[in-house]
Amino acid sequence: MNSSPLSCPPQAPLLEVEGLSVEFMHRKGALLAIRDVSFSLNAGEILGVVGESGAGKSLTGSAISGLLESPGRISGGKILFNGQRIDNLNEAERRLLRGRKISCIFQDPLTSLNPVLTIGEQLIETIRTHLPLNAEQSRSRAIELMGEVGISSAEQRLEQYPHQFSGGMRQRIIIALALCVEPELVIADEPTTALDVSVQAQVLGLIKRLCKQHGTAVMIITHDMGVIAEICDRVAVMYAGQLIETGPVQQVLQQPRHPYTRGLMASIPSLTERRPRLAQIDGSMPRLNQLPSGCSFHPRCTQRLEQCSLHSPTLQTRGETRVACLNL
Repeated sequence: MNSSPLSCPPQAPLLEVEGLSVEFMHRKGALLAIRDVSFSLNAGEILGVVGESGAGKSLTGSAISGLLESPGRISGGKILFNGQRIDNLNEAERRLLRGRKISCIFQDPLTSLNPVLTIGEQLIETIRTHLPLNAEQSRSRAIELMGEVGISSAEQRLEQYPHQFSGGMRQRIIIALALCVEPELVIADEPTTALDVSVQAQVLGLIKRLCKQHGTAVMIITHDMGVIAEICDRVAVMYAGQLIETGPVQQVLQQPRHPYTRGLMASIPSLTERRPRLAQIDGSMPRLNQLPSGCSFHPRCTQRLEQCSLHSPTLQTRGETRVACLNL
């Protein structure tokens, strides 16, 4: 890969995913986990990817960041970053891109932090690896970042270990690590699931503020529609490895078109409306080796038509949104 900075054509998307498919090799053949997923993400934009567990959200993020583990592999489509194809890079090129241009925030900060190294050692090492700064400059940058993410007495806490921080503080450190080399894209996979509600709100506000300030694009992966409404500009809804609805957050959340998206919205408790019980989507996500014919959602859909079991819908433009449904 060319070591010179990647350049982006004016107004071109920072990230373009075109027809992405991911499969896992199994003793009985290949299991297709992601099927023909396409979307784009602009600089400074926050895209939320939402769906039930098993929808393919995290796999999509792993494919983009080059963190797919064997026996998983990209079997189709392409991923463009700043106009340059990145899905066919070798591991060394991938690691360079992932460290400098693409950063990740994971669900559990304890799995991302080395327990035997101080917070300062981890921040400074990351900064020195990717930025042309000496030890003193890197330390100053680390202290500045810790203050920026809301950690007081940063100079003293730099010498502490991960177990000496609370869960919310550890997640702030992960955010600092993700942003310390000023990446162009941050992939945040369930970054607030392990946090209580008040800390979750603080962390979401922090991610949104810092990324808007730095012009960083964010792809946030979650199953929580509240997180989507709080932080995102656009939303992509996934089901059984496919993208089924995408569009501006307010449009999708207030006027969902796909039956699955409507089901997700109906299952959220209301603060203003009294309901006898919450709505639920009957059934469960299909297994990869038992995907139904036609539309993957039709066995659970209360509005299915006869043709839904025969034909797999593609994304169609409806106003500002794109929806994959035959009953529109």
